[in-house]
Amino acid sequence: MADEKIEKIPYSLNSKAVADATKYWLNKRGVTLEEIAELVIFLQQKYYPNLTMDECIHNVEMVLSKREVQNAVLTGIQLDVMAEEGKLFSPLQDMIENDEGLYGVDEILAFSIVNVYGSIGFTNYGYVDKLKPGVLQRLNDKTTGQIHTYLDDIVGAVAAAASSRIAHRKQAEREIELDLPHTPEDREEAARKLAEYDETPE
Repeated sequence: MADEKIEKIPYSLNSKAVADATKYWLNKRGVTLEEIAELVIFLQQKYYPNLTMDECIHNVEMVLSKREVQNAVLTGIQLDVMAEEGKLFSPLQDMIENDEGLYGVDEILAFSIVNVYGSIGFTNYGYVDKLKPGVLQRLNDKTTGQIHTYLDDIVGAVAAAASSRIAHRKQAEREIELDLPHTPEDREEAARKLAEYDETPE
């Protein structure tokens, strides 16, 4: 009886749990959607003067709804937290703890977020990463005792991706207004709507 093996339950992704955890950890680390949206305003208001905070928050939420983005957020924050607790092995512990300038994996993780809405996001990301306005300035404050080596890049990347999403949609709006041929930028959303239409009873 003692030799019987307990059968392991097969792993199955719980998408809602991942999405909920993403929101939880951003909040736990002191980052609000409004603060990320303020970065979006900072990046886009010059081009779209009528852009509202509500629009920016909506686009941030849409970026955070992407599974690739959720994975990046959770991975980066966990590494920051483990570094704070001294649970990583050296030299990785030391590099993340001190936000070593030649350690670029945090930026590489951020690129996976930026790239969700195309290469236009790289310019936006580089701009806020250099200037570090708003919440990014706070996350880069090394006197707080908290480690945000990954989180500051993640937040900047989410704002950059949301800015790219806005730019794509504003272009689509212009094309529709001018009655130009138009292909939906968000093909995933378009495919979902088409599937719903196909499933609707006659």
